[in-house]
Amino acid sequence: MAITDLFKYVLEHASRTNNLKLLLAFSAFFLYKYRSHAVGTRRRADLKTPKGAVPFLGHLALMASIPGTKLYEFYEKNYNELGPVWSISLPFFRMVQGDSPELVEHVLKSNFWAYEKGPVVRDCFGDLFGNGIFTADGSDWKWQRKMASHIFNVRAFREYTNDIFVAEGQKMLAYLGKAADEGTPIDFHALMLHFTLDSFGAVSFGETFGCMDDIESEVDFAVAFDDLAAITFDRLMDPAWKIRERFTSVGKKVTDDRNLVRDHAFRIIEKRRAEGYHKPNKDLLQLFMEAKDDEGKPLPDEYLVDIILTFTIAGRDTTAQALSWMFYLISRDGTDKEIMKTLIQEVDEVLEGKLPTYESHKQQKYADACFHEALRIFPVVPRNLKLCVQDDILPDGTKIYAGECFSWSSYVMGRSEAIWGPDACEYKPSRWIQGQKFSQGKFNSFNAGPRVCLGMNFAILEALTVIGMILQKFELTLVDSGKMPPYGVSITMPMMEGLPMKVTRRKAVVAI
Repeated sequence: MAITDLFKYVLEHASRTNNLKLLLAFSAFFLYKYRSHAVGTRRRADLKTPKGAVPFLGHLALMASIPGTKLYEFYEKNYNELGPVWSISLPFFRMVQGDSPELVEHVLKSNFWAYEKGPVVRDCFGDLFGNGIFTADGSDWKWQRKMASHIFNVRAFREYTNDIFVAEGQKMLAYLGKAADEGTPIDFHALMLHFTLDSFGAVSFGETFGCMDDIESEVDFAVAFDDLAAITFDRLMDPAWKIRERFTSVGKKVTDDRNLVRDHAFRIIEKRRAEGYHKPNKDLLQLFMEAKDDEGKPLPDEYLVDIILTFTIAGRDTTAQALSWMFYLISRDGTDKEIMKTLIQEVDEVLEGKLPTYESHKQQKYADACFHEALRIFPVVPRNLKLCVQDDILPDGTKIYAGECFSWSSYVMGRSEAIWGPDACEYKPSRWIQGQKFSQGKFNSFNAGPRVCLGMNFAILEALTVIGMILQKFELTLVDSGKMPPYGVSITMPMMEGLPMKVTRRKAVVAI
């Protein structure tokens, strides 16, 4: 008989005078049972845990007390104090943190099928991604992965995207030129978000969002999308998020934002059906609209919307944020000034005053190293987790049971001296051009294993285009080179206050 059934039986058969005593006794029992961990979780005396757990609720109050701008410092602090493996419990949710290359490779590669995104992730992010590839598991994920992988590996598609990046880049250069001539600082982070959203819109749907036509204005779709991404991420650490959202204004905001972004995606699909597609190179939307499911039927519009929104965050936010953190790292106080000089020299030698091409990107080895080094220190997906669906033993001997979550932080791992050496926190692109090859477990900013980022080469191509086009003509310096931009807490790692930079024209520039 379960404890709850026993409790009910005793209350029904005991005299009224003894009910209070029995209630107190059972309360004391449950207090003892869940004295160090949250209700609905297994007691794990074998795992190290941060201080601050309370009966029944586990670490819920502790996690709620951490400011969003200090979340990853909290993970880094626990890594330094408790080691690479530790755990927290929330009501009906236990997370086992494992920040080591061996553990990450085991979960994401060696024992891939024992870990899934799971219902918690699907529930939390459903308003944003629906059944898109980000939240999908099993055969649904496998089909989407196969289809998207085919698209991204077509050379014609890569060359087509390069042309779009260059075209949108020309608008970016015009904006920077105006700022340089007027002597006005810019928000580089906002500029990158505008650029990648328009570029992604053109590549994916055949039309831009108009961001680069009016850079100073906010785009309703982008604002709603960002808000929805932040809210859905917050849900992961709040078991009572459904109750909270129902009785606060957050619930209405989620509904409004969800309707706005999904309605926009539906309009794109309806427009395509009405007008058809007449360009020589097919965009992502057209390729998915022509695809068939396992029964040979076209994909339903709801599914197409899920795919559109999933690829939007992958194609827009990650690259824009990575470029922003890279330009911050190169320009901040303490960074070797030779890095920027070497980068500019390579740009001049490779491009020779010409526009970037698909082939020229292969020669931008130092720019590629600068981009990867920025992703190591400021990974655009700083934290991730998977649900264990069958009991497992990690390489270090740690047990993880079905129903528990394995989590890792690329942010913590990228700054670990045990993993990257004593210069781990130093921005040092040279570590990427010394012939070294880093395992996916060690450098997992693009994820690893079967779920490794499909758009990795797409993102690198876009980043190198931006780097080359900007540095041929302009010099960018931080308005405050001694201040680290505070990050916002979301699925990715945005700069909460942007990145103010000053723009000047280079003295000797070959015209493009």
